[in-house]
Amino acid sequence: MVLKTGEINLQVMELLDAANTSVYGHPVPTKVPLGHRKNKCILVSGHDLHDLKKILEQTEGRGIDVYTHGEMLPAHGYPELNKHDHLYGNFGSAWQNQQKEFPDFPGPIVMTTNCLREPKEPYFENIYTREVVGWPGATHIEGDDYSEVIEKALSMSGFTEDEDKGTVMVGFAHNAVMDIADQVIDAVKNGTVKHIYLVGGCDGAKSGRNYYTEFVEKTPDDTLILTLACGKYRFYDQELGDIEGIPRLLDMGQCNDAYSAIRVASALAEAFDTKVNDLPLSLIISWYEQKAVAILLTLLFLGLKDIRLGPSLPAFLTPNVTEVLVEKFNIMPIGSAEEDLAATLK
Repeated sequence: MVLKTGEINLQVMELLDAANTSVYGHPVPTKVPLGHRKNKCILVSGHDLHDLKKILEQTEGRGIDVYTHGEMLPAHGYPELNKHDHLYGNFGSAWQNQQKEFPDFPGPIVMTTNCLREPKEPYFENIYTREVVGWPGATHIEGDDYSEVIEKALSMSGFTEDEDKGTVMVGFAHNAVMDIADQVIDAVKNGTVKHIYLVGGCDGAKSGRNYYTEFVEKTPDDTLILTLACGKYRFYDQELGDIEGIPRLLDMGQCNDAYSAIRVASALAEAFDTKVNDLPLSLIISWYEQKAVAILLTLLFLGLKDIRLGPSLPAFLTPNVTEVLVEKFNIMPIGSAEEDLAATLK
């Protein structure tokens, strides 16, 4: 029944992928500014692309730039969202840092899904919530009318000067990676790419998550790193270069875009006439909460083995359950970055 849950979650992710790509187009590789420009502004956080689209439509021509936060960063890769010139950049990092970062954003902040920490002064009055997310005393938006948020943005200072903080690349979902699949396959065959890592999942404040930064920094130059979800904020702005024109760091999107990683891994296995477990591919997963567990169950349903999971194993794993996972799937906790790298490169 647990593996059946993983099977159903795979279907759900496939449905969501189809819904997003049919409405907003397939993501394409896109540069996203990490700085800001002088203008009024709105910040949109969470996962809900529908809410972002409505905000972009209603702010068209109003002199307001829209910024993404957290898991909304991949939205920049969708053509139907990116066609709006005032979808400008990404502000801040992962969800757990918002109490430190949100006081510095000079506009209203719309939370579209449940990655909300307790809003603090001085930004409490700038928080607007949607759908299933809310906080006592914070303004909740019903329906798709964002006029109150827009008026708030116009009344606030906005950014008073330009600041360049570089860019990051997004948009390497399954369709974009399939476009360069032949290059990747040739690079693996001729030894230019020795190994592919999927390093991603949920981020959090718990100690030990610096492992993921260290792991990516230590990966050899002849390896590719696929990433997704807010776990990428541990290393998303690293300059890792490319291999024969293929960026070494490929951002596949939100946590539900684990579906894209599955599609790519399946295509590579088919190309090499082998099983996914026999590919030069290692999964280094950071988990945090329910949807991360659901995605893990999908990977187990697909029979994927040797997954390294961290920064600590879920508390609900009893000794008996852990024994079954180790026996059937060789799932293991993360160790040190050096030891895990050495083991996977064997």
